[in-house]
Amino acid sequence: MVTMTRSKTFQAYLPTCHRTYSCIHCRAHLANHDELISKVIHGLVNVGCGPAEERVLLTGLHAVADIYCENCKTTLGWKYEHAFESSQKYKEGKFIIELAHMIKDNGWE
Repeated sequence: MVTMTRSKTFQAYLPTCHRTYSCIHCRAHLANHDELISKVIHGLVNVGCGPAEERVLLTGLHAVADIYCENCKTTLGWKYEHAFESSQKYKEGKFIIELAHMIKDNGWE
C-alpha cells in the first residue's frame, strides 16, 4: 500500500537577498520589506482575497476584503476595496497584515 501525502508548496518565493515577511503559521513568503509604504504593504505573494464587505473601522466605513495565506488558509488581515469618506480614499487597494500573523525572514539581524 502506498500512502500519498500532500506536501506544502509555496506559489511564489521572494529573492533571498531581500528581507521578507512570511506567514507565521506555515512560513509562506508574503512580502518584500522594500515594498512597504508607511507600514502598509503594497505587493503581496501567496495571498488570496475574499469577497468585499462593509465594515466600520476606527477611521470610518470601508468596504474591505479579508486576505488569507494561500498555503495554510489562515486569515492574515484585509484589503481596502473602497473608502466611503474622501479623507480615507488613499487606502483603497492597500493591504493590512496583522503582526500576529507574520514573521520576519532573511537578513533581519
